[in-house]
Amino acid sequence: MTDSANASHQAFVAACRDAIGAAHVLTDAHDTASYLTDWRGRYNGAACAVLRPANTQEVASVVRLAVEHRVALVPQGGNTGLAGGATPDTSGAQAVVSLGRLNRVRALDPHNNTITVEAGVILADVQTRAQEADRLFPLSLAAEGSCTIGGNLATNAGGTGVLRYGNARELCLGLEVVTPQGEIWDGLRGLRKDNTGYDLRDLFIGAEGTLGIITAAVMKLHPQPAARVTALAALESPHAALDFLSLTQRFTGPLLTGFELMSEFCLRLVGKHFPQLRYPFDAPHGQIVLLELSDSESEAHARAIFERLMETALDEGLVADAVVAENLAQSRAFWDLREHIPLAQAEEGLNIKHDIAVPISRIGAFIDETDAAIALAIPGVRMVTFGHLGDGNLHYNVQAPEGGDARAFLAQHQTPINRIVYDSVHKHGGSISAEHGLGQLKIDEAAHYKSPVEVRLMQAVKAALDPLGLMNPGKVLR
Repeated sequence: MTDSANASHQAFVAACRDAIGAAHVLTDAHDTASYLTDWRGRYNGAACAVLRPANTQEVASVVRLAVEHRVALVPQGGNTGLAGGATPDTSGAQAVVSLGRLNRVRALDPHNNTITVEAGVILADVQTRAQEADRLFPLSLAAEGSCTIGGNLATNAGGTGVLRYGNARELCLGLEVVTPQGEIWDGLRGLRKDNTGYDLRDLFIGAEGTLGIITAAVMKLHPQPAARVTALAALESPHAALDFLSLTQRFTGPLLTGFELMSEFCLRLVGKHFPQLRYPFDAPHGQIVLLELSDSESEAHARAIFERLMETALDEGLVADAVVAENLAQSRAFWDLREHIPLAQAEEGLNIKHDIAVPISRIGAFIDETDAAIALAIPGVRMVTFGHLGDGNLHYNVQAPEGGDARAFLAQHQTPINRIVYDSVHKHGGSISAEHGLGQLKIDEAAHYKSPVEVRLMQAVKAALDPLGLMNPGKVLR
């Protein structure tokens, strides 16, 4: 950084102290460290300051000061992202804007089935506040105890309930946003119909803070189900799982809220590192499906549907074995198997992760073809494939051969494996990022697979809204 640039950044930091209070402008290395590294430890950045505004007006003040002093800003929620979207670069010239102090629930309207929350509210707290009002906020993911609504919206988070309720975009009715000029757009309208022009809300959702900073949102609520019933089904292939999904949807209709696919190796890995979570069947099976119904009538009604479904699936040879949870504890144990897969992977060692989506009908072919291509390129690799089959989102991960040097495996094979996987995703009409966002991890890959027209349209939107390029530069677009 040049002397003049350094002086400008120092002036910016001093002005921020006046605007939001010196206690909330962090510059000491000990205080800023946790904000400068992403959750996976993949990216480590530097910042001239970490700013912690308390409300929307203070966020707007910070943005106006950034424009005045030409300082780039990196918005950050719970810092649980998996693509490096909330980590500054290594120049030390950017400032992190942490939204953790914007943590108020502004309103809860049970008749409109909405809750208005600030960007720094923890996802689990939104779920709790909804439950206290006998409502359901259905967005649910592994990081819900620490991720924030602002981050969920910035990445258009998915999770386990997308099949029935949709992802973060479908759950949001309105936004409050601080623009790159430091103006406040109040779009906090709890309307389900509003045809009055361009849909600005959807423009900011999924933009990862590159077009403005989300400071609050109106989110949809749903009635609490009278009962939830969970089951595990054992099948021999992803193709059988697709047929079973179609059968399940025919039997259950809108009651189906979860349909998770897990390879047998995934669950063996969980059992290896978490012995208390045992493999649920006596014999091995190629694939396991975790499915859940949410019923507005009764548990008995949901269980009766499940029993008819499983009987038909067994008779037709789609399912080799099945077990229905008898109580809440057993249901929780089933979900623990699914949720411990990423933890077991981490215990097993470094691996190459992919968060991809393909049309549901193509999942079987994608897995067959891509598994074969990777095995041919690198014999001995272990495939850890799991995800939200009901909405076409797979976590398609590649573990190093057993006993090998995982770090060397990553260094040598990550790029060629990514190319195999992403080429296959593209061939099957999919997306290289389903719910984690692009961040800085997939920025070049996205440009490679998007059409030139699509890239130019995105660049035009960015240039129109953020002409100075100060909003989270180096993310989503170059």
